[in-house]
Amino acid sequence: MTSATLRREREETRTARAGSIGAHQRRRRRIFWPFVGPALLLYVLFLAFPTVSAVVLSFTHWAGAGGTPVFNGLDSYRELFGEEAFYDSFRNTLIFLVVGGVGTFVLAFLFTMVLREMRGNKLIRAILFFPNIVAPVALGIFLGFVFKFNPTKQGLANFLVEKIGLPPLKFLQPEHVTWVVVGALIWASAGFYITILMAAVDRIPAYLYEDADIAGASPFQKFRHVTLPLTWDVIGIAGVLWTIHAIKIFELVFVLAGPGTYSPPISTWSLGLYVYDRSFGAGGTPQYGVVCACGVVMILLVSLFVLALRRLMRREAIEY
Repeated sequence: MTSATLRREREETRTARAGSIGAHQRRRRRIFWPFVGPALLLYVLFLAFPTVSAVVLSFTHWAGAGGTPVFNGLDSYRELFGEEAFYDSFRNTLIFLVVGGVGTFVLAFLFTMVLREMRGNKLIRAILFFPNIVAPVALGIFLGFVFKFNPTKQGLANFLVEKIGLPPLKFLQPEHVTWVVVGALIWASAGFYITILMAAVDRIPAYLYEDADIAGASPFQKFRHVTLPLTWDVIGIAGVLWTIHAIKIFELVFVLAGPGTYSPPISTWSLGLYVYDRSFGAGGTPQYGVVCACGVVMILLVSLFVLALRRLMRREAIEY
């Protein structure tokens, strides 16, 4: 009798618990869509729909408002890949992405090693982050004055070059300006990634570094064996953010490579400038089919690099 009673009580307890869990799940489902719905609607309207529309329009010829998109198969892609301007833009974008990315993260890693043990590192982080709060156009105008070439009134860069006894350089000439933009990107972006990495470093327990000090580890060894493994996931996310940022570079190139002109020389273009020129160019009718084809290429380029990064950065999570 007692055994049967206990079994019945257990069953009633399980039933009550299951009912409570079921009621909780129903309440969660009721509040799910009111919270997720607006964000999902905005995502579909301003990201998913434009992306799908761009893919569809890349298979058409369309001159914009007042015209009707006409299906032309792969003609837009043939035109895109047949233009030297596209290859110049693609090459420069890859330079910004790869060379600028390597330079930015090397600088970020160096500062991470130094700032972790430095007094007042939070103030220095804020100073390093400052270029990120300046509009890229304003930053480009400022750097235009810094790299100005004028025999009667040189910019700061050429002033320093002349002070060490070298002839002034035409930094903003088409053959040089891409590398000036790379340097400007590294200088302007490093503070952002230093801030991200230092936020991850702040979460690492201090005793791990104390153990490394007792073992006689150098700053580089501490970075390699403690900091790097424990911030690996954050570095991967930072790499994805850099990839997306580098593919879209527009303002710095536009301001530094073409001051006072409608458009910079074609050899200095990025993919963003190519899209701008084919959309609003002075060369005639807009080519929105080609523009959308270039947009699809940019999406594929971002996807390819992000997937490669995720695969390269994949490793087991380290708990601490």
